[in-house]
Amino acid sequence: MVEEICFFAKDSIIIKPPKKSPALLRMVVVAFTLIFGIYICSICLKQTNMEKTSKYLNIEVIERPCYNYDMDRSQIPYVHYPKPKTFSRNECGCNPVRLFAILSMQRSGSGWFETLLNSHMNVSSNGEIFSVKDRRENASSILRTLDTVYNLDFFTSASKNHCSAAVGFKWMFNQGLIAHHKEIAEYFNKKGVSVIFLFRKNLLRRMVSVLSNSYDRYAKLLNGTHKSHVHSPEEVSSCILPTLSLQALGQKIIQSNHFAALLRLVLLQSINQKSIQHC
Repeated sequence: MVEEICFFAKDSIIIKPPKKSPALLRMVVVAFTLIFGIYICSICLKQTNMEKTSKYLNIEVIERPCYNYDMDRSQIPYVHYPKPKTFSRNECGCNPVRLFAILSMQRSGSGWFETLLNSHMNVSSNGEIFSVKDRRENASSILRTLDTVYNLDFFTSASKNHCSAAVGFKWMFNQGLIAHHKEIAEYFNKKGVSVIFLFRKNLLRRMVSVLSNSYDRYAKLLNGTHKSHVHSPEEVSSCILPTLSLQALGQKIIQSNHFAALLRLVLLQSINQKSIQHC
């Protein structure tokens, strides 16, 4: 395009810019409109495709949370819905399970009490699980064993795992309980474990039972077999009662009484008071 040049006097030159072609502007507008239209159409097509595919989606409920709306709120921390790794609870999956632990000393009637609990069809008390040293070797092994028991993955003759309403065990004070009482108390408080303290009031009878049991362990008076618990008059008559020194007897009773009181005080300071029962 030829530029127009105007000459004036005094040797001055003015150059006028070339005029823009309207055809070029029209092409730019048309191209922009086409691109924008294609973009809008693509978005609309994607939305319609998503609406069509959403109609054919299969919605499947993988897991439904279990909750009892009629339950008292104060009991919620003590109710659990375990998911075992070794089996499926099936229709009992939403049955609440309570956790407990029986803390006691040997020859205090814990075996009878545990038999009473296991007579219920939905209660499982698994005995002295920490009598095995490997399970109480350190705090981590103890907590790992507790997880296995309370997740219903620990199998004993007392296990009623599928529809259990309560699961627990008995724990003697000399089986790692005192050595790791802080970690155990934290675990019990976190999991909402109900603790049952089982002490024998008549300490003299307990001492006689301890001595008789230790004597029969080596003597094996009943047909050459050792009986930790007697169940008939014949078994009672076969037992030989030990002799005790009166001087040593008083000291042992006082020591046992102080020991039980100290254990109770230590654990009461650590464990939530609401989860403790005394027997």
